[in-house]
Amino acid sequence: MTQTQSEQRPPIVDRSAVRWSYVSGTSDTSLLGMTIGDALDRTVALYSDRDALISRHQSLRYTWRQLQDEVNRFARGLMALGIEKGDRVGIWSPTYAEWTITQYATAKIGAILVNVNPGYRLHELEYALNQSGCNTLVLAPNFRATSYIEMMQTLAPELARCAPGHLDSHKLPHLRHVIRLGTEHTPGMWVWGEVMERATEIAPERLAERQAQQEFDDPANIQYTSGTTGNPKGATLSHHNILNNGYFVAHLQGFTENDRLCAPVPLYHCFGCVMGNLGTMTHGAAIVYPAETFDPQATLEAVEAERCTSLYGVPTMFIAELAHPDFDRYDYSALRTGVMAGSPCPVEVMRQVMSKMHMSEVEICYGMTETSPVSFQTHLDDTIEKRVATVGQIHPFVEVKVVDPASGAVVPRGEPGELLTRGYSVMLGYWNNEDATRVAIDAARWMHTGDLATMDDDGYVNIVGRLKDMVIRGGENIYPREVEEFLYSHPKVSDVQVFGVPDVKYGEELTAWVKLKEGQTATPEELQDFCRGQIATFKIPRYWKFVDAFPMTVTGKIQKFIMRQQAIKELGLLGASNIQTA
Repeated sequence: MTQTQSEQRPPIVDRSAVRWSYVSGTSDTSLLGMTIGDALDRTVALYSDRDALISRHQSLRYTWRQLQDEVNRFARGLMALGIEKGDRVGIWSPTYAEWTITQYATAKIGAILVNVNPGYRLHELEYALNQSGCNTLVLAPNFRATSYIEMMQTLAPELARCAPGHLDSHKLPHLRHVIRLGTEHTPGMWVWGEVMERATEIAPERLAERQAQQEFDDPANIQYTSGTTGNPKGATLSHHNILNNGYFVAHLQGFTENDRLCAPVPLYHCFGCVMGNLGTMTHGAAIVYPAETFDPQATLEAVEAERCTSLYGVPTMFIAELAHPDFDRYDYSALRTGVMAGSPCPVEVMRQVMSKMHMSEVEICYGMTETSPVSFQTHLDDTIEKRVATVGQIHPFVEVKVVDPASGAVVPRGEPGELLTRGYSVMLGYWNNEDATRVAIDAARWMHTGDLATMDDDGYVNIVGRLKDMVIRGGENIYPREVEEFLYSHPKVSDVQVFGVPDVKYGEELTAWVKLKEGQTATPEELQDFCRGQIATFKIPRYWKFVDAFPMTVTGKIQKFIMRQQAIKELGLLGASNIQTA
């Protein structure tokens, strides 16, 4: 007996009866239609004598009026150096007040701030400065045991023979000005104070005129994200992108001018310069920098001494704070809220933060640099279950859909698929990289995140995996292809595959499986030494294995998931892989 033609047809689905994985965020509060510089001036007019920025390790305190004065001076100093609208100004420094002053000053004069990761070494620094075309770099003298001055002198030995502002470097052909923090003089470099003094050459009216030329859709910031095809890509973000995202992150925490945020997170990352700096600025709240880099004791001291109401951090920071031997000595009674973001948070850690640190309203945020960064956030009145098991609901004025990675069709609620986002927060594109931009942002302006997610009936999203091969180590995004391509340059390496394995402390750690050239021998220590000083420390694999071949499909595709499973067993990491995360 044969089936009839009608019996062979697939059943017709009533699409109107299906709840699809799409949400759009609404709000009674409008987007801010202004530039960063104008928003700063508005805040100063409203809250001039209130605390704006406290950098405890520098013993610096600014009211909003005092901060504005410093910003305007540095902006006029940059104009005196000849910095024009659209010029790229890099900032390579740990957390200092000067970082934030540079952020606001460049926004006022229409220059584009280029965030340089403090962990960058020679190879990465050279690439970022050249790819962005920086003509100016503001840098700290050093960071931990690394001398930024010496690294710059290595890349641009011409500094020893030129006057400040006249650099003509073979390796850094765009760079003209190097501005160093501190008071010491270095050949070929401006001192920060010298640039501030040159503000007298530019009348305040000229700065006001320049500021008035800026539009909120102009690019304001380039932030480098590790690239799946080797080199980092510069996510180009507008005033509108980051000003509004910072505003709504703080708005959803209930921020007012009475709030005080302790921000031990790095400023080069969106967590610090957008969610922290711009979030507090748009509400007139104060921001507190405990130390030049994360230090759990300095953070706890700052929370108590400054009566902070909010605390930011990636999960590893909160874990370190909770585990500090003097944790019980400090007063957390002023805290009420904060943000955990950057990587999945173990549920038990979230519960301890809520109970032991008085942060009953702590929230989870999810996003990516390319979306300014936040797309989802939990709310103050969310249940504990929602706050520990999801990344929250859609941000105001943002759209999200979950699609089948193969077909691009929106999937029903509860089914996994790739998370796509659209709205004001999506970056302008990758700097000087149209091909990568077209891959990331489709014709309908949907940003493809590469993350696998599910959406429940209430619009809450849970991140269940990643399409991209990204590893998140302690809040730092690492793309194995970038590390692989660097290791390929080792003369003994024939092939290498890098992937992530679970880790109790950092969430994930890097593992490298290495195939050596015939007749060669090497040790993990030798390859680690090859990496040191050339790529950021957090990108250096912790685990190494030398192999003769990699597991592959019949078509020759390397199967990293099999390698990861084997590594977890061989390294005894089954326990770490079973830790429950939000």
